[in-house]
Amino acid sequence: MLDKIKGAIFDMDGTLVDSLGLWDLMWEDFGKRYLGVDGFRPSAEADKAVRTMTLKDAMEMVHALCGLGESGEALTAAAHNFIREYYKTTVQLKPGVLEFLEACQSRGIRLCIASANGPKLLQTAIDCCGIGAFFPQTFSCATIGKGKDRPDIYQMAQEYLGTATEETCVFEDSAVAIETAHKLGMKTVAIYDRYNYGQEQMKAMADAYIADGETLMRLV
Repeated sequence: MLDKIKGAIFDMDGTLVDSLGLWDLMWEDFGKRYLGVDGFRPSAEADKAVRTMTLKDAMEMVHALCGLGESGEALTAAAHNFIREYYKTTVQLKPGVLEFLEACQSRGIRLCIASANGPKLLQTAIDCCGIGAFFPQTFSCATIGKGKDRPDIYQMAQEYLGTATEETCVFEDSAVAIETAHKLGMKTVAIYDRYNYGQEQMKAMADAYIADGETLMRLV
């Protein structure tokens, strides 16, 4: 597949790094901290929605729905600190990611990241995983104020890459994001993650699907 693309746009969480488990850990922490209960989870609908929203929008929604924190702003700050600490101490690249990035780079494929995370959290994850050399440019939904249900972040990333739409590939673990990139006419690679939703939907839409037990190196 790599011989058909000249630009690659990567999601971060669940695609490059094995980090989506942090949501369960954060809900557990927030339940104890704000509600005094064990095993807290928001509704399945809310839990699904936060995966592609900006952190600010996600925490404002959870605050309104579940009453966590004094305000949406306060909950956003708490979530930011929780995620930052997780990135510093726990997060790791998914298997095969480093080798795949090296393969892309050796073929002259231009790379960038498009993430729902804010730029500071995004940079923390990049630094802790040691992949900064592959990604001189990153794009954040938090910066532009629009989630991945909208095309803006992918259009900005493609403009930076300077590649034709049909030669640009989006790597994502979210069905919402895959659908957005697919509608733009970009190639898409969907990546299984045990914590995410919509696997069958992604498999049906994407040009390639990285299943459970596989790595991106299958595409090389």
